[in-house]
Amino acid sequence: MKKLLNTLYVTTEGAALTKDGENVVVSIEGAERMRVPLHMLASLVVFGAIVLSPPLIQACAAAGITMVLLDRAGRFQARIEGPVSGNVLLRRAQYRAAEAPEAIVRGVVCGKIANQRAVLQRALRDHGDDTAPEHRADLEATVEKLARLLRRVALAPATLDELRGHEGDAARAYFSVFDRLLRSPDAEIRFEGRSRRPPLDPVNALLSFLYTLLAHDCRSAAEGVGLDPAVGFLHRDRPGRPGLALDLMEELRPVLADRLALSLLNRRQLRARDFERRDGGAVLLGDEGRKTVLTAWVERKKEERRHPFLDEVAPLGLVPHLQAQLLARHLRGDLDAYPPWLWK
Repeated sequence: MKKLLNTLYVTTEGAALTKDGENVVVSIEGAERMRVPLHMLASLVVFGAIVLSPPLIQACAAAGITMVLLDRAGRFQARIEGPVSGNVLLRRAQYRAAEAPEAIVRGVVCGKIANQRAVLQRALRDHGDDTAPEHRADLEATVEKLARLLRRVALAPATLDELRGHEGDAARAYFSVFDRLLRSPDAEIRFEGRSRRPPLDPVNALLSFLYTLLAHDCRSAAEGVGLDPAVGFLHRDRPGRPGLALDLMEELRPVLADRLALSLLNRRQLRARDFERRDGGAVLLGDEGRKTVLTAWVERKKEERRHPFLDEVAPLGLVPHLQAQLLARHLRGDLDAYPPWLWK
C-alpha cells in the first residue's frame, strides 16, 4: 500500500525554499523557519510569490516529489515534476475505455450522488431539531430527490450525456439547500449558489480552495498508479484540464471538501473576517484563513474510515489512491466494474 506521505504547504509570500543536504529548508527574511527531510515528502504546494531554488527543483524532480504552484487565491498556475512514469498497457486500456465510458461514469455519478445525499442526511440527523421546519422540509425533499436520481442512474439504461445530465441535476438540487446547512452567526457567510471564476462569497471561496487541494491529491493518485490524469470519463477532454483527476474527486467532494467546509464555518473556526473582497466582487481566503484551512485539511486526511469495497480501514488521505488503484484494476479486467467510495 502507498505510504501516506506528507504534503508541505507554504503560504507566506516572500518565503524561500532551498535544499540543504537531503532536506527542504524554508526561510523567511533570511531566517530558517522549517526543515523537512525530502524522503518524508510526496509533494510540495506553494501559494503566491515564493522562491524555489534550482537545486531544490532538481532534487524534487529526481525524487519524484511534485511541486505545485498556486496563486494567493489557490488557483492553479504550474506543476513541476520529473519524468512521467506509467504503464503503457494500462494507459492504452484507459484510452479505449474513454471511447465508451458509460459504465465507469455510472459508478462515479452513483458515488457522488450517494455521498451528497449522505451529507444532507447527516445534517438532518445532527441538527434536525434545531432546523426551522420549512428548512427541514426542503432538506428532506432534496434527500428524496437525490434518492430518486440515484436509483435512476444505478438502474435505468442511459447514454453518457444522460448520465452527465443526472449528475448536473443532482448537483443543482444539492447546492440549492446547501445554505440550510450553514450555522455561522456572520451575515456574510451565506450561500446563494455556486460561483467559481471568481468565487463571489466566502462559502464559494472556501469550497473552491478545498476543491483545488483535492484535485491535486487526485491527480497525484492517478499518476501514482500509472494512469493518464488528462484523459477522463465523466469530464470531457479539454487541453490543460486533468479530466481523470476531476473524475476521481467527484465522489469525494461531498465528504472530504464540503463536510470540512461546513465544519470550519459552523464551528466558527472561520469567520467573515478571514476572507478578503477584491475589486470586481471576487472573495478570497486571507492569509490566516488559508492557514486554518490547510491545518484542518491535513488533520481531516488523517481520519480513518472503513473502505466499503475493500473492507479495510484506511486514512481518508489514502482514499484517492485506493480509488485510482481500483479504477486501474477495472481497466485491466481484474474487476467487472469500478466500485465508487461511499461514505457511511
